[in-house]
Amino acid sequence: MKKGILAKVTLALIFAYLFFPIVATILFSVATRWSTTILPEGYTLSYYQQLFASSEFMHALLRTVYASFATIILSILLIVPSLYLAIVYYPRLEKLFEILSILPFAMPGVILAIGMIQMYSRGPLRIANTPWILIGSYFVLILPFMYQAIKNSFRTINVKTLTEAALMLGCGKLETFIKVIFPNVLRGVISAALISVSVLFGEFVLANLLVGDNYETIQIYLYKLQKVDGHLANALVAAYFLVILFMSLLLIWLAFRTRKHKTIV
Repeated sequence: MKKGILAKVTLALIFAYLFFPIVATILFSVATRWSTTILPEGYTLSYYQQLFASSEFMHALLRTVYASFATIILSILLIVPSLYLAIVYYPRLEKLFEILSILPFAMPGVILAIGMIQMYSRGPLRIANTPWILIGSYFVLILPFMYQAIKNSFRTINVKTLTEAALMLGCGKLETFIKVIFPNVLRGVISAALISVSVLFGEFVLANLLVGDNYETIQIYLYKLQKVDGHLANALVAAYFLVILFMSLLLIWLAFRTRKHKTIV
């Protein structure tokens, strides 16, 4: 009994430690004055009204959503077929993919950004200071998370057996991948996308060095705003947290819906 109580108390303290900064941020974003008291002396939503009335905020948010989802879609289109081909037809490539997937951990963001600026600021591929270079760098950034999550999803099913069975029943190779393999790993793909959304929405170094004000993302806008008004900056953080929460819940709902549909079928 005592061990059960201790575990619950420990868990409650961990949750309090994790959520206290979020609660404090939200309270400060709606506080009229908060200096010497435990709770704010007054509350207002004027900072949120001012924030959502700003076209600069909405544009920064849309740019971040566009860059993040474009990167995730690009990652899915490249990683899922590549892993499938490696597992089923070219097993020796798996080791190469493993090495490539861990390389981003060995490259700090500053070094990656400087290298990409040097490479893509001249020659035929002049995409420096454009969203394309940001999407490319984001792809490298989330590669380990996407690769490992999708690979684990492939390992939960017998890919070779499913492929052989589908081919024996008359399916073509492309049809086998689209109609048989991909639906079975879709939940892992959604999990990888969920992790990647959290990573990309919080990324600042690459966005600031590669595009800066030319393609202002939500993190760059937050960096500028915190120098102007702390209340507005906290309102932005709270709104940013709610957007991430909504997108995460949407992806989780899609994952559970996919699982339920597979169970019914």
